[in-house]
Amino acid sequence: MRKLLINTTALVTVAGLTAGVALADGPTVKATSEMNWISKDSTVATAKGDYTTNASEVVFSFSNKTDSGLTVSYNAELTTNTGDNTTNQIDESYLTISGGFGKVVLGQTDDAADSYAIDSGDLVAEELNVLANATINSATISTTADMALNNDDSKIAYHLPAMGGFTAGISKEDNGTAKAANTETDIISIGARYSVDLGGLPVTIGAGQTKADTAVGTKQTTSTNIGVKAVYGNISAIIARGGYVAEDENRSSNGIAVSYKMDNGLTLAVYKTDSADSDDINEKYKNTGMEAQYLIASGLTAVINHESFDYDAGTSDETSSDDGSVTKFTIKAAF
Repeated sequence: MRKLLINTTALVTVAGLTAGVALADGPTVKATSEMNWISKDSTVATAKGDYTTNASEVVFSFSNKTDSGLTVSYNAELTTNTGDNTTNQIDESYLTISGGFGKVVLGQTDDAADSYAIDSGDLVAEELNVLANATINSATISTTADMALNNDDSKIAYHLPAMGGFTAGISKEDNGTAKAANTETDIISIGARYSVDLGGLPVTIGAGQTKADTAVGTKQTTSTNIGVKAVYGNISAIIARGGYVAEDENRSSNGIAVSYKMDNGLTLAVYKTDSADSDDINEKYKNTGMEAQYLIASGLTAVINHESFDYDAGTSDETSSDDGSVTKFTIKAAF
């Protein structure tokens, strides 16, 4: 009898503890993998050629709902990328606490503005927007209208709960160096979106700004974006404008893209970007591209892109201009 009472008491105790603790859901595991065949043509002889790359990502997600109604989750993203650059690393690792107050994100993740900015490249499955000469690419000229400043370094972010069609967020990356050392590079990023239905035409306006501290006496680095997306049936269109200001840099860029989703699993897109740096006379860049994306089967997609570009170095520090084209064929799978 005494043994029975002890066992019964233990069961009741365990049951009581279990009732007071919210058990984690999952984990959930998602993965993507793609193989790319790329052909580059350029006026820079060393940039010409054909090559292959592959990129994969595995995302582990854990979620736990507390008795008080908070949702606590953790995400870790493992990425690999071989080709022009090789990386094998944890790309993002962050904790999220969400509830009626909104969402707090802690850890290695994108700047807040990246969640709200709208770029013409958002309608393209496989963005190119590159110069064939990798040494020039994005070093002195913007190749998209997207946020030019963004990283996955450790930061804290807060996102407001959705209010009607309005959402917004802010993040801060604190690098910890004292201002007296003249090297503090803290980064503050803000963004917002507003969605509205204009008589059956869904329209979304997005904007973002990211500022990075710089050494005293140098120009603060600032990246901005504003974009508008409209959807009419199977047709989507985006126009966007981006800016980037830094020491010896004052860039502006405009992007436009249109995509059409057909009923047979084929999506077609065309896009165009123009960019200039007013601090360097006559430094300009433009590209024009097209893409065909075909859903072979659930989770398996084929994409082909072709893009022509023209870069004029003007009075920048670059030693040569560059123009040519890039063609890319991609097979990608999602699990």
